[in-house]
Amino acid sequence: MITPMIKYSFILLNGEQDGLLEKIQELGLLDITRSTKPMDDNSHALAGEIDLLDGFIHGIREAEIPEGTQPVPFRGEGSDDIVRLAGGTLMLFSKSKEKIKTLTKQVKDLKVWGSFDSSIVEKIAEAGVRLHFHIVSPKTFRENWAQEYALSEIARNKESVYFVVAGEDDLPGEIPVPKENWTELEAQLVKETARMKELEGEMASLKERLPELESLRTQAYAKLDLYLAGTAAVPAAEDTIVTLVGYAPAENREAVEAALDASGSYYIKEEAVVDDNPPIQLKNNWFVRQFEILTDMYGRPDYNEFDPTPYISVFFLLFFAMCMGDAGYGLVLIIGGLLLRKVDGMKNLAPLVSILGVGTFVVGIVMHTFFGVDIAVLPWIPDWLKSMMITGTIAGFEAQMVLALVIGVVHLCLAMVVKTVYATKNKGFLGSLGTWGWTLLIVGGVLVGTLALFFSIPAQVTKWIVIGLGIVSALGIFLFNDIKRNPLKNIGSGLWETYNTVTGLLGDVLSYLRLYALGLAGGMLGKAFNDIATMTLGDGGFGWVPFVIILVIGHALNLAMCCLGAFVHPLRLNFLEFFKNSGYDGKGRIYRPIKK
Repeated sequence: MITPMIKYSFILLNGEQDGLLEKIQELGLLDITRSTKPMDDNSHALAGEIDLLDGFIHGIREAEIPEGTQPVPFRGEGSDDIVRLAGGTLMLFSKSKEKIKTLTKQVKDLKVWGSFDSSIVEKIAEAGVRLHFHIVSPKTFRENWAQEYALSEIARNKESVYFVVAGEDDLPGEIPVPKENWTELEAQLVKETARMKELEGEMASLKERLPELESLRTQAYAKLDLYLAGTAAVPAAEDTIVTLVGYAPAENREAVEAALDASGSYYIKEEAVVDDNPPIQLKNNWFVRQFEILTDMYGRPDYNEFDPTPYISVFFLLFFAMCMGDAGYGLVLIIGGLLLRKVDGMKNLAPLVSILGVGTFVVGIVMHTFFGVDIAVLPWIPDWLKSMMITGTIAGFEAQMVLALVIGVVHLCLAMVVKTVYATKNKGFLGSLGTWGWTLLIVGGVLVGTLALFFSIPAQVTKWIVIGLGIVSALGIFLFNDIKRNPLKNIGSGLWETYNTVTGLLGDVLSYLRLYALGLAGGMLGKAFNDIATMTLGDGGFGWVPFVIILVIGHALNLAMCCLGAFVHPLRLNFLEFFKNSGYDGKGRIYRPIKK
C-alpha cells in the first residue's frame, strides 16, 4: 500500500536553511525536494568524490590477493591518509601487475631463442648475411625448407616451430630480430615480483579498512544530498527569506513535528495531495516487500494510484513457476537463494530467489515434472500426490494449456476490477461510468458464463442476465463515458474504444499461452538431455561418466534458459497486459529522506 504523506512547508530567513537541513538530516525522516538544476562546481566536486571512492572500493574489493598474505601496517589515521593510500597503492598495484604480465610474456617468447647478443646479429648483417627469425605452426612448417634455405630449427612445441634463416628468404611467420636478452628481462621480473609481494601486503591492509572507505562514501552521498536540498530553497521577499518543501510519512508525524518544534523553525503542515507530487513510500508485509524491486523496475505509483506490488507478488510468482515448470529446478533455486545470503551485494535478492524456488517446486509437482522426468507415470509416487497433478485434456486441449488461458482471464478481470475501483475513487461514480460499463460487460460476462457452466443456470435466466448486462454496459460505454461531453462525441469515442478493446483483449488473453509453451519447452528439453545421457550408459563400463557430464551440463544450460524466459515473460504479462488493463501509470518518485 501507499503510505499517506504529510507536506511540510518551511519559511526561513535566508541563511538559516543550512542549519535546519542539518537537523532534518539527523532526523532522517523528511524527504526535502532536491534541486533539479544542472550540477554546479560544488555538486560536481561532491559527485566526483563519490565516483573516486566508488572506484577505490571496487578496485580493492576485486584485487586478487594470495591467501595468507600478511597486511602491511598502515601509517596514518585521518580520512585523507586512507584515501591517499588507497589511490596510490591501487595505481602501483595495477601497474606492477601489468608489468609482471608483460615481462612474463617477453621472457617466455625470448627464452625459446636462447641467450645471445643482438649486437652480434647486427655485425653479421653488416657483413652481408642477414638473419631472419620465424615462428610458424607445425602444420605450416615444411621439412624440405632446410634443403632450400640456410635454415636452423631452434625449438618446436605443439603450438609453434621456431627457426632462423641466414640470407634472403620468403618464408612465412617472420618476426623482428629480438633486441633484448631474456636473462636481463628475467632479472627485472624477479625484482618486480618482489615488489608485488610488498604491494599485496598493502592491499591486504586496505581490504581490512574497506569499511572506512565505505563510510567516507556514505558521508559524501549525505553531503551531496544535503547540498542539493539546500539549493532547492526558493528565495522570496527580495532574497530575505527562503522556502523549503518536505514530506514525511503520516505515521512518523509526532516524531517529525517534535524535532521541528525543538529546532524553533516555522513551518506549515498539511496532508499531501496528488497535485503536490509527493514522494511514494510503499508499506507491505515481508513477502510482498521482496517483489518491490519489480515494481521499481517499471515505476512507483502516483499518489492517487494503487500499489501493484501485492498483485505482482502473487501473479509473478505463479507465472515464473509455470514457465519453469520443473520441481527439480525449483530445488536448485531454493539452494541458490540460500547460498546468495553469503554473497555481498546479492543478499537482498536471496529471499526472492528462494521464494521463486519454492513456487517453482510446488507448481513443478502439479505439472508433474522433475528434472525432465514425468513423475506422473512413476509407480512409486503416492496416489494422493498424483491426484494433485494436472494431466489429460479438457475439451480436446491440453489441460495445462487451458489452465494458462483461465489464469490469463482471471488476471485481466482482476486488472479491470482494480481499474474500476480506483477510477471511482479518483473521479467519482459518475465520472467513471465508462470504466464501469466495460468491467460489467467483460467481468460480468465471464462470471455469468462460469456460473452457467458449473451450476446449470437455466438458459432463459442466463439469456436475460446477459441482455441486462449488455444494455447497462452499452449505456456506460457509448452514452455516459463522459457525462460532461456531447452524447454524439461519447458515441464516437465509445465506438473507437470498442474497436481497441475487442482487438486488443483477444491478443492479451492469448499472450498467456506463453506460460504453457515455455513450461512445455523447458520440460521437453530436459527430457531430451535425459534421453541423450541414457544412450551413453550402454551395457556398463565407464558410460556413467559421460552420462553424468551430459546431465549436469544439459540441465545447467536448460535451467539458465528457463530462468531467463521465466523472468522476462511474466514481467511482460504484468507490465503490459495487467498494467494496461488496470490503467496503471507508474510515474511516482521514490521516497528518499535526507539522512546521515
